Amino acid sequence: MSAQLRHNVHLAGQGAATMVFAHGFGCDQTMWRHLAPAYQHRYRVLTYDLVGSGGSDLSAYDRARHSTLQGHADDLLALIDAHASGPVVFVGHSVGATIGMLATIAAPERFAAQIMVSPSPCYINDGDYTGGFTRDDIDELLETMETNFITWSHSLAPTIMGAPNQPHLASGLTASFCRNDPEIAHHFASVTFRSDHRLDVPRSTTPALILQCSDDLIAPRTAGQWLHQNLPGSTFALVPNVGHCPHMSAPTDVSAAIDTFLTQQPS
Repeated sequence: MSAQLRHNVHLAGQGAATMVFAHGFGCDQTMWRHLAPAYQHRYRVLTYDLVGSGGSDLSAYDRARHSTLQGHADDLLALIDAHASGPVVFVGHSVGATIGMLATIAAPERFAAQIMVSPSPCYINDGDYTGGFTRDDIDELLETMETNFITWSHSLAPTIMGAPNQPHLASGLTASFCRNDPEIAHHFASVTFRSDHRLDVPRSTTPALILQCSDDLIAPRTAGQWLHQNLPGSTFALVPNVGHCPHMSAPTDVSAAIDTFLTQQPS
C-alpha cells in the first residue's frame, strides 16, 4: 500500500515549500481544519493521519515499529520523501510535535522550521522538571483507559480540549477519541505518555516556535519553558487559552504567532 493511502494523506495548495501538519494523540488530521486552510495560498499543505489514527490503514500499525515515537518519525520522513516539495515547515500538536522534532534530528536538511503546538518532551515529573503528571497518574490513566475505553474518552477528551466557552469542540474531540481502535489507542497512549525525549531536545537544530497555552493541564507552561531553554534556536510564544488544543479553540492567535515566527526566518 502506498504511503498516501496508509496515512490518508491530503494535499492542497501550490506553494514552492511544503507545510506538513501532524496531529496529537486521540486525534486525526481534521483537527487542523481551522488552521491549515490559511496556508494553502503560500504552501503546498500536507495533512495526514498517524498510523493507527483517523482514516489511516490500521493494519499498518506495527507494535514493534511504533513502540517508540521514532517509528512515527520514520513514517513522517517517508511521507516527506514521497509528497513534499521544497523545504518543509512542520507543524505538530502535542506528541506530534515530538515526532516532528525526532524527524528533524534524523534529517535536518529536509526542514526549514518546526512549529510545536502544546509540546511536552516528557509528561512525567522528574526532580526539578515538571511535566504535569506523576508515574502513578500515568499508570492510573492507562489502567482506566484499558478497563473502559469509551468512559475514559468521555472523561478525558473535554479536559484535553478545555475551551469551556466552546463545548462543541469538546464534543468533537470526544467523538474523535471514540472512533479509535481501543487496543491501538491504549498502546499509543502508553508510548506517548511514558516517553521521555529530553535528551534528544538539544540535538534538534531546526529553528523552532514553541506555542504554549496559558492554562494547559496536559502540557503545562513549565514543560514548554524547559523545552525553550534546551532547544537551540527556539522561540517561545504564550497563547491565551484554556486547554491543550489552541489550533482549534484559538486558531487566530496561533496563526498570528506562526506568521510572526515565519517572517523572521531566512527566506
